[in-house]
Amino acid sequence: MQRFLFPHEFEARMREQLAAAWPLFSAVHGETSPVSIRLNPAKAKNTSILLKQETDIQFQPVPWSAQGYYLSSRPSFTLDPAFHAGAYYVQEASSMLVEQAMRQHVNDQEALRVLDLCAAPGGKSTHLLSLLNSESILVSNEVIRSRASILAENITKWGHANVVVTNNDPEDFQKLTGFFDVMLVDAPCSGEGLFRKDAEAMREWSTENAHLCSVRQQRIVHDVWPALKEDGLLIYCTCTYNPEENDSNIERFAAELNASILPLTLDERWGVQALKHGYQCFPDKVKGEGFYIAVLRKNEAQSAARVRASKTVFTKAPKAIDRYRDWVQDAALHFTQFRDFVLVLPAAQEEAIAFICSHLKIVSAGTTVGMFKHDKLIPDHAFAISVHVNKEKFPAVPLNHDEAITYLRKDPFWREGLVKGYSLMTYEDLPLGWANVLDNRLNNLYPAEWRIRMTGSASLHGHSNNP
Repeated sequence: MQRFLFPHEFEARMREQLAAAWPLFSAVHGETSPVSIRLNPAKAKNTSILLKQETDIQFQPVPWSAQGYYLSSRPSFTLDPAFHAGAYYVQEASSMLVEQAMRQHVNDQEALRVLDLCAAPGGKSTHLLSLLNSESILVSNEVIRSRASILAENITKWGHANVVVTNNDPEDFQKLTGFFDVMLVDAPCSGEGLFRKDAEAMREWSTENAHLCSVRQQRIVHDVWPALKEDGLLIYCTCTYNPEENDSNIERFAAELNASILPLTLDERWGVQALKHGYQCFPDKVKGEGFYIAVLRKNEAQSAARVRASKTVFTKAPKAIDRYRDWVQDAALHFTQFRDFVLVLPAAQEEAIAFICSHLKIVSAGTTVGMFKHDKLIPDHAFAISVHVNKEKFPAVPLNHDEAITYLRKDPFWREGLVKGYSLMTYEDLPLGWANVLDNRLNNLYPAEWRIRMTGSASLHGHSNNP
């Protein structure tokens, strides 16, 4: 096996940090990274509908995540219609440890306000949506606008209405003082834990950059801290091994921000190493990449902003919406108007969501049902793939694998005997999107910007949760 060539200063530090464990750590970087996914429990109860064309794929549970699975080999996710339907997310297994922090320290029966501050491309946000109840709110934020669009796409595919996608700097959340019960900060880092799967992360590494990351992480946490309520939780994580970015920062936060460091109870068989303040995944001990996680509880008193939204954010949905209420199968959702679009939002949290939208730059909010044109509601793609669509109200066009790929490529498609009007194109009973059936043709309404562009046998693999 060829020796993996690390940056010199990184190797020197890790040899000292790991001591006798260095040889195994070094050797594992010559092996292929594990492949893992996480099911969307609202769309896929088990793995039976996934990767049906890949008959040799074996699934093995990720022990710290109820919906996580390792795959025996890396398939072409792009050619699996279930992937496009939002039935699962391709996520690095170590990062699924966030689930343990939520399960051990958060009451999932409460209606919570949760912020995922550095959320793109969406792995941890979709994970949080599966862990929260429908009366909770998730604000999924990304500071870089282009990445915020990718985030919004992945959130849309997951299909939940209790989420707002924003495009803000951390300090902008100070307008929402004391608003959040839980904040997840997947902090931008030196990326050491991704070296074996991301050559670019290693090329960009330097001791100077790692130090700058540490300083940046301190600024991020200090900027967003006022938005966390008293007794609220901050889950901090990175994909690096650098103590300066990990345990040292946690110790600094606890001292400077008057926070308690909370423990996690993790099965020793998982191989996760307990450090002084947090928990570290090393790829020679854990079936996954490098990952660090720690949990803080806010002790200091924190005033809370009055939740009062501008009345111009949402307006009353048109009277004509009454004809379409049975399109939505969840009675706890409320129709509202946002600009030209009709949305559904959790009724109990509409005021809080409007408050968020009054103070932040919004990419998307709730689930877009559609927009009115000449008093007729034209359904939106986001509604087709949401978990709230009442499938009984629309004709379904079941597609086999090849037909589904044709649809997802926006290639011409036709079948005799289709019902005229809007139909749900489905694969294994998973909605993929809309088609408008006319007298002698079918208008494929799959979003052009999402269509499969892959040709031949080349594969565009899904992304891990970490950048």
